Amino acid sequence: MGTIPTLEQAQALLEEYNQDEFHLRHAKIVSGVMGYFAQEYDPENVEFWKVAGLLHDLDFEQYPEQHCVKCQEIMRERGLDERLIRAVASHGHLLRVDIPPEHIMEKILYATDELTGLIGAVAIMRPSKSVSDLELKSVKKKFKSAGFAAGCSREVISRGAEMLGWSLDELIERTILAMRSLTDTMDI
Repeated sequence: MGTIPTLEQAQALLEEYNQDEFHLRHAKIVSGVMGYFAQEYDPENVEFWKVAGLLHDLDFEQYPEQHCVKCQEIMRERGLDERLIRAVASHGHLLRVDIPPEHIMEKILYATDELTGLIGAVAIMRPSKSVSDLELKSVKKKFKSAGFAAGCSREVISRGAEMLGWSLDELIERTILAMRSLTDTMDI
């Protein structure tokens, strides 16, 4: 068993490999969403889920071609816990690595990573520029438009919902609620 960093330590590690404000913000949003779901599914390990969310794109900015591969090397060099390494790497399943999400936490990370980007893109198009008044139908409409937020894989989002045994509507609705829960601490 390796080390599980605190949120502060994970943030410092993230900032070592990421400087772009967009990537840092995305990491915080995913971390918050993971914490929201952890409250329901694994309340004793909320910080662990949040750390996984924070570090999920650790290698993306500096090593985009080795995303989900290089992070494993970086994290192992730091002596981090294999459960954390696996969770972070598994969000690249079928895209970069052949590590399928198995634990509920891994499945939620896989399903919500791309979706938070899509929801965020829909939200900033609204007059409020917020998720606070965002509805499922607005996200569904943009989900069907392949050109909108084209970098957010609809295939991954749909596969994530299937892995969780949730409908796409349920995944989107619950992720909107998770992102709303962060509006007190972040500008979303």
